[in-house]
Amino acid sequence: MSFRMADPRWWSMASVEHYGVWSLLPPLLAVSLAMLTRRIIISLLAGILSACLILSSGDPLVAIGRCLGEDLPRSFFKLEHLQVFAFTLMVGGMVGVIHASGGMRSLVFLLEPFANDRRRGQLSAWLAGLVIFFDDYANTLLVGTTFQPVTDRLNISREKLAYIVDSTAAPVAGLSILSTWVAGEIYFIGTGLEQIGFHDSGGLAFVVFMETIVYRFYPVLALLMVGIVACSGRDFGPMWQAEKRASLQYEKSRVRDSAKQECAETHLAVQSVGDGCAPRRLKLAIVPITMLVGVLVIVLMVTGFLAADTNSSWWEVMGAGDAYGALVWGSIAGCATAIFLSRSAKIGSWQEIIRWALSGFRMMASALLILWLAWTLADLTSPGGSDERLGTSIYLAEILGSTVSSTWLPTMVFLISAVVAYCTGTSWGTMSLLIPLVIPMSWKILGGDAEAVLHTPVFSATIGGVLAGSIFGDHCSPLSDTTILSSRASGSDHMAHVWTQAPYALLAATVSVIAGTIPVGFGLPIWFVLPSAICLLCTIHFFLARPVTDALID
Repeated sequence: MSFRMADPRWWSMASVEHYGVWSLLPPLLAVSLAMLTRRIIISLLAGILSACLILSSGDPLVAIGRCLGEDLPRSFFKLEHLQVFAFTLMVGGMVGVIHASGGMRSLVFLLEPFANDRRRGQLSAWLAGLVIFFDDYANTLLVGTTFQPVTDRLNISREKLAYIVDSTAAPVAGLSILSTWVAGEIYFIGTGLEQIGFHDSGGLAFVVFMETIVYRFYPVLALLMVGIVACSGRDFGPMWQAEKRASLQYEKSRVRDSAKQECAETHLAVQSVGDGCAPRRLKLAIVPITMLVGVLVIVLMVTGFLAADTNSSWWEVMGAGDAYGALVWGSIAGCATAIFLSRSAKIGSWQEIIRWALSGFRMMASALLILWLAWTLADLTSPGGSDERLGTSIYLAEILGSTVSSTWLPTMVFLISAVVAYCTGTSWGTMSLLIPLVIPMSWKILGGDAEAVLHTPVFSATIGGVLAGSIFGDHCSPLSDTTILSSRASGSDHMAHVWTQAPYALLAATVSVIAGTIPVGFGLPIWFVLPSAICLLCTIHFFLARPVTDALID
């Protein structure tokens, strides 16, 4: 059956920039199926095919043809996507070699003096995530894979580790002024400022960016909530059930049997690891990870210096750096270092070490497939109109712009950004799409005719609302790349991670609105609003949650 009518644009009720309500169908279908079936790959494929069907005017043969011949290949061969694939594979290979050589177990020994109980184990993972503030992908993969054996030994569920990793990586990278995110965020703000007449907006864009940080309530509260949950030892909802299962299953288990058994649990082939748990093998883990981080930062700075003007400030240098290229070179350096260190220590033959690296590659295969499909769906729902894209974000932004007043502007922008990120599965994409739309809209609603409007709390909270809502929607979406990587790196079932993290994300988002964006919209000062929001978050969590030790009594 074809949807095509007399007018070749059968969606004629919508503008040419989007497909109206039809643009919401594919992401909602994918999300709904993922929630119902817990089969993320099938759900993503259904969303992609439905998007292609809409873009093909209901012709199923044309839809399948464009899906297989255009959309999937275009998403796969996009340079940034290939770079993320390479980074993920190289990190997987590095982790495979580190695990099999005994380096990861030695790193666990280093953490044992502090991470000697459930509370300190969770705090250690949280603090490690705060330290790796320069990139969310690197944060997710390094912290998840490193702390998986630690949390297993301490009877902490894989779902809890995935939550700690996911709710630390994107928020800390988004808030940091020295990260791979800062370039894009300042660029998006600058693009929006140019649309209202501020063409020389490099420095001004950075100032606006800095002023939004304290108004990004969700990432601030999400970060703090991880620490609150870790310190209190209290959980609620599906997470409490996951922690209950972990506590009952591993109640009498304190130490994993051996490095070989541990590697087998992560599907790594291990042979001839000898005394793999010896602390002297710590360098087999520390040196490759340090090499990865060091090369990443160096490449980012060098490419930034080459691209930026000679009089550029340090943040403009960071903004001009090649973030994806830095990730690739850093991961290659880390993986190569792990391989050569293992061989120089005569832990395994070249054939065995290569096999360990390939085992690490295979660990990441399913995550890469999901990423590929999620990116394809995000591309199909991006702006474009005509027969190329659905324009989901533009449609949602139009709904917002026609219904909101200045008082409710920060709240509505936060919510619409969350919906877009949830439906598309990308916080980065949501920021890039909405910030250039929201800045002119906010300027008009606030009646701005001077630069002073850009520095008002409502304007800062509105831009911050896009950045914060994007991360919130991304956290709740099973289509999100960072959500996928978090569950995979932590060894958690993907949909189990989505279900257990969602109540925590919803709590932080609810407090962000009730005690954050709404009070700011009504004129309350930030020095009062932010502490009040933190206190409210702590209070609600205390009354909702209960100690996991209650599981042993139940």
